[in-house]
Amino acid sequence: MKILGISAYYHDSAAALVVDGQLVAAAQEERFSRKKHDARFPANAIRYCLQEIGADLGDIDHVVFYDKPLIKFERLLETYLAFAPQGIGSFMKAMPVWLKEKLGLKAVLGQELRSLAGANGSRVPTLLFTQHHQSHAASAFFPSPFEDAAVLCLDGVGEWATTSAWRGKGNHLEPMWEIDFPHSLGLLYSAFTYYCGFKVNSGEYKLMGLAPYGEPRYVDRILGELIDLKDDGTFRLDMKYFNYGAGLTMTNGRFHALFEGEPRPPEGKLSQREMDLARSVQEVTEEIVLRLGRSLHHETGSENLCLAGGVALNCVANGRLLREGPFKNIWIQPAAGDAGGAIGAALSAWHEYLDKPRTPVAGDSMRGGYLGPRLGDGEIEDCLKARGASYRRVDDSALFRELAGVLAEGNVVGWVQGRMEFGPRALGGRSILGDPRSPRMQATMNLKIKYRESFRPFAPSVLAERVADWFELDGPSPYMLLVAPVVPAHRFAMTSEQDALFGIDKLNVPRSEIPTVTHVDYSARIQTVHAETNPRYHALISAFESLTGCPVLVNTSFNVRGEPIVCSAEDAYRCFMRTEMDYLVIENFLLKKSEQPVLEADSSWQQEFELD
Repeated sequence: MKILGISAYYHDSAAALVVDGQLVAAAQEERFSRKKHDARFPANAIRYCLQEIGADLGDIDHVVFYDKPLIKFERLLETYLAFAPQGIGSFMKAMPVWLKEKLGLKAVLGQELRSLAGANGSRVPTLLFTQHHQSHAASAFFPSPFEDAAVLCLDGVGEWATTSAWRGKGNHLEPMWEIDFPHSLGLLYSAFTYYCGFKVNSGEYKLMGLAPYGEPRYVDRILGELIDLKDDGTFRLDMKYFNYGAGLTMTNGRFHALFEGEPRPPEGKLSQREMDLARSVQEVTEEIVLRLGRSLHHETGSENLCLAGGVALNCVANGRLLREGPFKNIWIQPAAGDAGGAIGAALSAWHEYLDKPRTPVAGDSMRGGYLGPRLGDGEIEDCLKARGASYRRVDDSALFRELAGVLAEGNVVGWVQGRMEFGPRALGGRSILGDPRSPRMQATMNLKIKYRESFRPFAPSVLAERVADWFELDGPSPYMLLVAPVVPAHRFAMTSEQDALFGIDKLNVPRSEIPTVTHVDYSARIQTVHAETNPRYHALISAFESLTGCPVLVNTSFNVRGEPIVCSAEDAYRCFMRTEMDYLVIENFLLKKSEQPVLEADSSWQQEFELD
């Protein structure tokens, strides 16, 4: 039995393939189209999934869409009626799209699938629909290692639900309760993202990264004016401060007056106010997540919690929930946003619609998140030859030893190997790597390679068996979704002058023996690397530890700002040559920048990708 899950038409479209209950492939459309957060029908991602098992569309039994568009349309109409006559501009902009495409989504999907079936005349499989939060809940619980668990989904909005609680047991999910639009923790966070000058559905992680530079001086104002938060974590927003209900922006004049100014222009200078706003809404978010977690634990009695939805990508809140919350075990879907809905839709059809049994897998059944395409030697060599590239082919043991030395010398390495990751994080399949001990590495990577804001932190990849020696975390974090402090033994004490620094001035003060991955509050967003799921990346870090005594590497996604993570050898080589990376490794092919053909300086490519 083969089931294809699809998420599309809102943001981060994706496809996932489940065969006899096993997740075998998943990918986001953006990786193939090279358009970040691509929302179009995921034709390329579907083709990849089919190629992974040597099938065509006619071999698929069911195609499952992650959303119910008619219910979403009902919410849209009711919202506009509730806010009328306000919002007429937004209504007039949205209606043609809905009437032409989204309202007839079943027909649109059928047409796209028939197009994919193509000239070979393959039949079009049965089309099913799940609800949005059902897809999120299924993506969180069914791949988890738990036989039973509480499940919490938090995002902007699905059809109606913005927050939902579920009880997972065996092959079944039982809905418990939900909070409905317009009262949304995800949209509250996005409102501050917008107000601080970052892009909604893209810049929320920047707001989280900015928060430690600020002070929580707006917390009382948020809790006193914007949100009515109950002891059990449920909440209501005061919609007079927000414009997203029926307008084209997130916030309005009342919001701006409350926080003493207009929104920061995109790419404008960051001030202490934005840092304080980021810190304040982050603390409010963490408090809500903690209260909801305590309530759900009380209601279910389960020791296990599963998380999904865009808010579940807030790794700082996740870390606090693990350390301070009531659950013994937490598992977070690595593609927690809409892309992961494709996985949830397919698994929901298998376990719930078809009532197929489920056997939890130790760790989880996500295969480490490595669910995308793998590059073959022939494909790589053809690309490099066509580019006139200078390269060597090096066997693993010699390659890892050489790279350990290259990294220890302060070089930056593009690293492509194995299957591409699914979800927003690079996990050692399509990564840029560096030495975390270097006090200059953060600035080098941000300004000369990623071309992004200097305050943005980087994540450590650490050998799973050594994580507790370096971080206050004694369990796995394979998907870079938990934040924990660096252990005191590896921290640097601050001088009185350093302690007195304020805001962004804190940035250039080394906080630990691994300053590149240590944030200003001594925290780090951790990826534990496991020999079972990524043996070559584990072996590289082990070689680096043998040389330096440090079992940690800097890991950031292989792309520049606004570009999707690289997928093909061509993507990797192009990004390598456009930036100031020193070395590129694609599987066993090693390239040194200084040995490559000299290209004329051309910065026009930096306008190729829309800034995120």
